[in-house]
Amino acid sequence: MGNAQDKPPGSGGGGGRSHQAAAGNGTRSRVGTAAEKPQRAPGKGVANGSRRENSPAGGQEERSSPADDTSYLDAPAGALPPHLARLKNAGNHLFKHGQFGDALEKYTQAIDGCAEAGIESPEDLCILYSNRAACLLKNGDSSECIQDCNKALELQPYSLKPLLRRAMAHESLERYKKAYVDYKTVLQMDSSVQAAHDSVHRITKMLIEQEGPAWREKLPEIPVVPLTVQQQHRDKPISAEVAEARAARVAHEEARRKDACFAVLKREGNDLVKKGNFEEALQKYSECLALKPDECALYTNRAICLLRLNRFEEAKQDCDSALQMEPDNKKAFYRRALAYKGLQDYLSASSDLQEVLHLDPKVQEAEQELELVTSLLRQSLMQSSPQTPRV
Repeated sequence: MGNAQDKPPGSGGGGGRSHQAAAGNGTRSRVGTAAEKPQRAPGKGVANGSRRENSPAGGQEERSSPADDTSYLDAPAGALPPHLARLKNAGNHLFKHGQFGDALEKYTQAIDGCAEAGIESPEDLCILYSNRAACLLKNGDSSECIQDCNKALELQPYSLKPLLRRAMAHESLERYKKAYVDYKTVLQMDSSVQAAHDSVHRITKMLIEQEGPAWREKLPEIPVVPLTVQQQHRDKPISAEVAEARAARVAHEEARRKDACFAVLKREGNDLVKKGNFEEALQKYSECLALKPDECALYTNRAICLLRLNRFEEAKQDCDSALQMEPDNKKAFYRRALAYKGLQDYLSASSDLQEVLHLDPKVQEAEQELELVTSLLRQSLMQSSPQTPRV
């Protein structure tokens, strides 16, 4: 957060209101009371900042003691003078370590200090209000969070972080229509904010249930974000954290896509087996294995198709693969026994069937096959043994 606050183009649209007044009107009795508020455990509800992703509205959930090194306090902070920059940097550090009440106090002191010093920097004041709003959101003070977000947006319209934080606060207060409008405005500026996408989907379902098919007609008007603002957000370089989060989202979506495709192919393969269409079922299972080569059941399923197509050597190989993954897989032993029988290796077939019965003595099919294979083995031995010549 802090210096990472988005800065839209143009000067702040405060409607003629002085920035000093904006800072002064933001002063509340938080300095004396914020630290006394019991902090809620992170991850409980939207108001507490349950989103662990490094989204624009999120914060670090990790809680640990701030380091003894205080050099971070002297980092530049926009146009703020050193004593106010130190307050802001201290707030950022406390927020990062989960000390939201103490961070709120620092931001409030910085806001008050701007009013006292006559600081008229809409960008810096917007960041301070937005950061304080993040603390309030974490502490569950959604109404006050909205007020601070409103002040930040008066100073810097179309600033992404306060918009997203206001949306989350509205949602926590069950003001779903207002939350929906803010989330949709955020997505006009940056369509990669996954938290906004997820919330829009969630709220849409709730509004359909509450308002019926005409729910869109009852929404407040969604502002149209100027193209210049949209372009600025698209051109803005992203941080390493955001890039990592986006890459993780892409990987997650790809995994979901593969899982969905896998489930469809496997179901189609199973249905084809039931219909006796083993050639097509074989193809479906092979496509499944291309997506998930470590799925043991696919090898035993494909072995069924290969057995029915009299492709015994390939069926045996699939069962071998299954047994490498699951050494006690009864189905793999049983189907490999059938493959051995097809290959006329009755001794190996007998050994696998005995293994099946060792694992589960109640498998009647294995008992019946063992009797048949034993008989075939005797016949094979008798046929291969040399005939004793008569004297």
